[in-house]
This record gives sequence, structure tokens and C-alpha cells, in this order.
Amino acid sequence: MNFSRTADTAGQTVTPGDIDAAARRLAGIAVRTHILESPLLNQALGCRLLIKAEPLQRTGSFKFRGAYNAISQLDAAQRQAGVVAYSSGNHAQGVAAAARMLGVPATIVMPSDAPAIKIANTRAWGAEVVLYDRERDNREAIGGAIAASRGADIVKPFDDPRVIAGQGTIGLEIAQQCAEMGITPDTVLIPSGGGGLTSGTALALSRESPRSAIWAVEPEDFDDTRRSLAEGRRLGLRPGGKSICDALLSPMPGEITFPLLKSLGVRGLAVSDAAVRGAMTTAFIHFKLVVEPGGAVALAAALDETNRQTMGQTIVCVCSGGNVDPALFADILAGSA
Repeated sequence: MNFSRTADTAGQTVTPGDIDAAARRLAGIAVRTHILESPLLNQALGCRLLIKAEPLQRTGSFKFRGAYNAISQLDAAQRQAGVVAYSSGNHAQGVAAAARMLGVPATIVMPSDAPAIKIANTRAWGAEVVLYDRERDNREAIGGAIAASRGADIVKPFDDPRVIAGQGTIGLEIAQQCAEMGITPDTVLIPSGGGGLTSGTALALSRESPRSAIWAVEPEDFDDTRRSLAEGRRLGLRPGGKSICDALLSPMPGEITFPLLKSLGVRGLAVSDAAVRGAMTTAFIHFKLVVEPGGAVALAAALDETNRQTMGQTIVCVCSGGNVDPALFADILAGSA
């Protein structure tokens, strides 16, 4: 199977070359996050499990990569007009930080029920925060109106080729770091919301590690990507779902990201909130890593024995972020949440 393909939706494309260019822009700016390993956990699981630790990235999640890659490409007039983004928190912080570093005004539309730490950190980076009601309001409409009134550039959380390319630098790093360790991953598990991280990483790995199977992992009540990949077409969320994984509640895979996931042969998995809590605890105990719920879904999938039976002996999990409310994290570690 030839995995080296290009997504083309409404004239927008993402190529491995775009990811290479993003890596050059991010060199010396983004953190080349560590691959972590626990011999004791490997022994217990009966496989080699590696963690790509994006909680150690700037702003505590992978989102900084795509945000910086997008904003750094704006011309002088666009930078003066500023940027607008909508996000539950990690993209918000990534855009706010990248904008501050590049001297660009930023306005972020965030749900009022986003974790307080994410709202506070976004403001701390100097961005203007506009809150909305997740159940009643349309964040795209709010953000679009603000951008139109100011002539600002919209930096979408996932359906933006510049963002996808930035996130894809994680795939380059995984391949490089595994090569340095003398290994080739059998399986790479990636948290999936709208698909920017998953599609970018999968595209990079399609060239750098084509034998690695790629899985998009979601909360079980928000498994629109898994169902869409199984059906071969974009499907929305089923009503009534709830999850502690606030970073992965996108209503549907993206117009750009889904064709790319489909063309690259990515498959989908879903995990329960209970499994996510267990993965967060495992990450803390074995890797000394704080991982937020949405960032822990890939690890949750790897810890499930049934999944591991089909994933080979070397599994890489992307732990995508660590911006968890301290009280919630303490309750999860104590077993009370």
C-alpha cells in the first residue's frame, strides 16, 4: 500500500513537504519532547510501550506546534490585524503563546465551562478571551464575526493546513527518536478530536515509518472519527454523550483532516472515561508525567489487553497534553473522580 498521499479538500492541501517546512520554522522554538519508557510497565504489559510526552511542550500541549506554524506565516499586514481562534483550551493557549512571541494580537473564543486553568493561562499569555455557552452558542459564528470586524486571520483548531503541518512535526520526531533507539514502532496511537494531530502525525509517519499502523483514539461517547473511518464518510456525534476529555469533544472530523485520515489507512478506537482515569494514574506513577484526560486516551487504549493483542510488540502513544485542573487530577489519583 502506498501511504505517501496528499489531502485535497476544497483546494486545500497538506503534504509531507509542508511538515518539513513546519519543522524548520519550529526548530529552536518548539520543544523536541522526550520519548519516555518504563521497564517495569513494559514487563507488566508484555510489550514495549513508549510515550511521546507532549505535556512537556510549550503551553503544556502539542497545540503550540500548529499555532506557531500558522501565525509565523502571516505577512506584516495580517500580523497587525491579529488572529482569532476558538478552542476549549489547548489550542487557545497555543495560539495565545505563539501570537505573543510573534507580536500579534490574539482573541480567543472559549466555552465558559472550559477548565479554569486553561482560561487563566490563555489570558496570562496576553490574549483577549471571549466566553460562550457550549450548549447554546456557535463558536465558529462568534469567531467569524470577530475576525470579519477586525480583518483578522482565523487560526482553526484542526481544519487548517498550516495547523495540520505543524502538528505533523510530532510524527517526524517520533520516527527520528525511534530510529535513534534502533526500533520501528509496530503501532502508533494518537488522541483524536477534529483530527489535526492524528492526520498530521499519520502523514509524517506514512513517509518516515510506513510499516507502522496508525490508530486514532477517542472517548467512547465522542467516537465520530472511529465511526466515520468505519463508514468511509464523515459522521457527526450522537446526541447525549458525556466525557471528562474536554479537549476531544469536536462534533465531527474535519473537511480536510478526514480525507487525509481515510487515505492514509488510519483506523479508530474508543475508550471509556474509566480507562482514561486509569491511564492518567499510570502516566503519573510510571512516567512521572501529568496528563490531562483528552491527552491520555491513546495510553488508555494501549493499556487495554485486548487492544495490545493486535498491535505488535512496540507501541508508541502520543500523550498530547497536560493541562488538567489540579483538583480533578488529585481526585483521579485518589480514585474519587
